[in-house]
Amino acid sequence: MASSRDRQRKLARAKLDRQMARRAAAARRKRQIQAGIGAAVALALVVLGSVWALGGFDRESTPTAKEICAWTPQDSSGNSNLKEVGKPATTGLPDAGTRPMTITTNQGAPITVALDLGNAPCAGASFAHLASNSFFDNTKCHEITDEGALRCGDPSGTGQGGPTYSFVSENIPSVPAASPAPGQPAIYPAGTVALTSNAPGANGSQFLIFFKDFSPAQPGYPIVGKVTGGLDVVQKIGALETVDNGSGAKVTPKSDVVVQSLTIGEVDPTGTPVESTASAVPPTTAPSATPTAAAKS
Repeated sequence: MASSRDRQRKLARAKLDRQMARRAAAARRKRQIQAGIGAAVALALVVLGSVWALGGFDRESTPTAKEICAWTPQDSSGNSNLKEVGKPATTGLPDAGTRPMTITTNQGAPITVALDLGNAPCAGASFAHLASNSFFDNTKCHEITDEGALRCGDPSGTGQGGPTYSFVSENIPSVPAASPAPGQPAIYPAGTVALTSNAPGANGSQFLIFFKDFSPAQPGYPIVGKVTGGLDVVQKIGALETVDNGSGAKVTPKSDVVVQSLTIGEVDPTGTPVESTASAVPPTTAPSATPTAAAKS
């Protein structure tokens, strides 16, 4: 009987030892898992702290592109003189410096212009977009205005044409008094390049190149650049004989003035903005903006 009890005690002890061993192993595994989780959490906290310190959660670190210009669609079904060429981009547009524009006509040396991107970025973007689509090539400058400017940029030659979008006026000069003071520099000196439109504030592709000084009592043409070369060619064109354009206005050049090509060069970020002889209305991007006065049709 004693031997039987001894065997039972030995078996019970062995069973207890196995249970204790299993419990010890399970405890070790639990500690290892907890240690691993703790290390992972600590590492994650270190990484997140580093990202936070470096501004990784700062939304302003990756700002969205600033929308500079808005392009308003124009219905070509109501005006067959409009030409579809898409629309320029609204963001990522240059808004500082100048950009060269070269106008080659059948009247002599090319006319070069510095587009003022600082004061008229949307006009500069529009010219670049249209030029890239050969919009102005082989079109006529259809009018020599009473103000002393050559009017170009309408493929239809009617004064009613343009692209199927419009944009608001930028950089319209303003004068402090009802009319310019005697001896005051011209508001639109010879060589000024400005936009013109049939509906004020709805600019498209038509532009003016002034070949003589012009100072209206209330400016309405937004200035977009100035002639840097070939002003003598513009003045020669301005002296051409004009004929009736069909509406009773004797404004059409008797000899065709053809824009053979209009090209836009690369942006010069250091380019000097166009100097104005009068204070100018700041550039406007809101679609509801309108010029200070109606531009001549």
